[in-house]
Amino acid sequence: MSTQLNRAQPYALGLFRVVIGFLFACHGAASLFGVLGGSMGGGTVPAGTWPGWYAAVIQLVGGSLVALGLGTRAAALVCSGSMAYAYFKVHQPESLFPLQNGGEASAVFCWAFLLLVFTGSGAVALDRLFSSRGDAVRGGEPEPAPEKARAVSA
Repeated sequence: MSTQLNRAQPYALGLFRVVIGFLFACHGAASLFGVLGGSMGGGTVPAGTWPGWYAAVIQLVGGSLVALGLGTRAAALVCSGSMAYAYFKVHQPESLFPLQNGGEASAVFCWAFLLLVFTGSGAVALDRLFSSRGDAVRGGEPEPAPEKARAVSA
């Protein structure tokens, strides 16, 4: 059973990445374009306003990149940071616990993206298309550093 689960792990991680990225991008699209109910129940965030408009751009672009698996680790790091900022700047001053201050989504997105920073994109990601052939053969793991030849003095 454990072997089967281990074999499916990259695909489960890839599905997790797609879902989290898509949901995050939907939040950005709602804020920027007023789709899917718009920002805070209707409308859009005015262009250039701090921090709402910039957060929406990060959500749309970062979420799309993560969902596609393109630059996953870097995009996930930016997305995680933006959600940490949102939690501590917007929600946490109201109350300490996410359930009391309405910051559940910010906290969950922050930790989900931080997980992707460390795990990578999983299976079926555009990152794999652009990696070198050697990385693809090893499953996306970085190549070990070659040992330096030591100069022997005579």
